[in-house]
Amino acid sequence: MMHEPLSVGGVIRKLWTGEAPLYRDHLLRLAPDDRRLRFGLDATDQSIAEHAAKAFGGGAVIHGFFIDGVLRGAAELHILKSPPPVEAEIAFSVEAEYRKSGVGSALFGRTLLVARNRGVATVTMNCLPSNRPMQSLAKKFEAKIHYNLADVIGELKTPGPTPLSIWREMVTDGTDIAASLMDAQVRALRAG
Repeated sequence: MMHEPLSVGGVIRKLWTGEAPLYRDHLLRLAPDDRRLRFGLDATDQSIAEHAAKAFGGGAVIHGFFIDGVLRGAAELHILKSPPPVEAEIAFSVEAEYRKSGVGSALFGRTLLVARNRGVATVTMNCLPSNRPMQSLAKKFEAKIHYNLADVIGELKTPGPTPLSIWREMVTDGTDIAASLMDAQVRALRAG
């Protein structure tokens, strides 16, 4: 899923470390119920700011959904175990007005491509039992869903990297750099 058009417009691309403030601002725009669904608890502005500041550490990869230079959705991939078999965890957030438009699926697809190319064998996502949209998204990608009282865990096995999957990520990284430069210019023009 390189830069397929979405029904709401915009673009999916990797976020770079220097874009942590954009990620923070996106997470702060989430309504209290949406914050609870994303973090599994009531997240304060301060805890969100701390999360965004640390989110890019440890080899994490974050993809974002941008409209007119503004981050409106994101997917985090965190590698949990490095020696084989590699495991990773993913988490998603999409602002309410951009849901049900293919954004979550596009973010999921891009994140799985990166996981695959990093040799991740198993990707998991945890969510609250009330987070039906996240469960539906995980099922769409054929994740095994495990239910318990406190949370729901989706588990997805990923194939290993191939020359084609590595090439796809390299191509998207190149277009992501161009898209990030355009986004920065849009933000600079708005600020000026």
